[in-house]
Amino acid sequence: MEYYTLDQGTCVKQIESRSASRSWMLRGETLAAIIIFALIAALPVFISGYPIYILPQYMLFGMLAMSLSLVWGFAGALSFGQGALFAIGAYTMGLTMKAIGWVVNPAYVGLVMSVVIGGLLSAIVSYFLFSAGVRGSYFVLITLALSIITEQVAVSQSQITGGWNGMFIDRMSLTLGDLWQVSLTGDVGIYYIILPIVAASYFLLRLLTGSKLGKVLLGIRENEERIISLGFNSTLYKTIAFAISGAIACLAGAFYGTHAEFIAPSSGGVLFSTEVVVWVAIGGRASLLGALLGGIVVSLFANYLSAISPRYWQLILGLVFLVVIVYFKGGVAGAFYRFFDQQRKRG
Repeated sequence: MEYYTLDQGTCVKQIESRSASRSWMLRGETLAAIIIFALIAALPVFISGYPIYILPQYMLFGMLAMSLSLVWGFAGALSFGQGALFAIGAYTMGLTMKAIGWVVNPAYVGLVMSVVIGGLLSAIVSYFLFSAGVRGSYFVLITLALSIITEQVAVSQSQITGGWNGMFIDRMSLTLGDLWQVSLTGDVGIYYIILPIVAASYFLLRLLTGSKLGKVLLGIRENEERIISLGFNSTLYKTIAFAISGAIACLAGAFYGTHAEFIAPSSGGVLFSTEVVVWVAIGGRASLLGALLGGIVVSLFANYLSAISPRYWQLILGLVFLVVIVYFKGGVAGAFYRFFDQQRKRG
């Protein structure tokens, strides 16, 4: 048996090569994201009707998928509770808009409250779980339980939430005191409110994942014991990641509620949370852009399949999911990254 050793210079070169490769891929993803957001922004100029109504909802699904990508793709903790946070954000928006008068724009209060509640709830739950050493499948089961609890609470508190009938939520308006008001009842107006929010969420998460926080989270995903031995508080870093993820998921839910003008208990249940996991797995859990596009494209695909095959669309979508998991490691985004990285090295 032959043994090969690497001197320090060779190791440094390998590390620099990996860093350069990752940096090149991230620059390419940023450019792709800018192009994609520009194309989405131009769509209302060329098309109208139902696509312009439904696309903002799918963009918010993509935003929800990015929130999962942060904790699953970077921190390595799979959560089935994103749907619950999404529903909590929508219900928070609805209840706030019903409870607050027009002295202050209730939509603004609802959006702020959804971010605060989502961040605090995620931080509290994740801190106690991670402090107790809950990981892996046990963590997945607890997040599943949270989704079940959220759905059951929404059903049981029917006097507040509307129960199985769901809650109707008014479409928000933009106001500046008594001086200025813009109604967003039209599809185009709220389209151009949601698009910048989704884009800002993407670039904020890109900034965070490229910072020290993102690097430590990647280290935790790969080898948490080593990160702890280096003096990092892994519980704190994962809690911060989950707090940010929860705030974004709740914000997406708040905008979804006011756009769709409705939220149902099923949006907080296990089935919807599982759909979020499927979006991220297909798009690529380690890529924010992949998760975003996974939420948008898979939702569009599912909508199309349900129209042409109401009985078998879920089966077809499940088969697509299996094919991607088996043949595309890291999702579709991972396959693209490997292909372009190989082409770059050859060139």
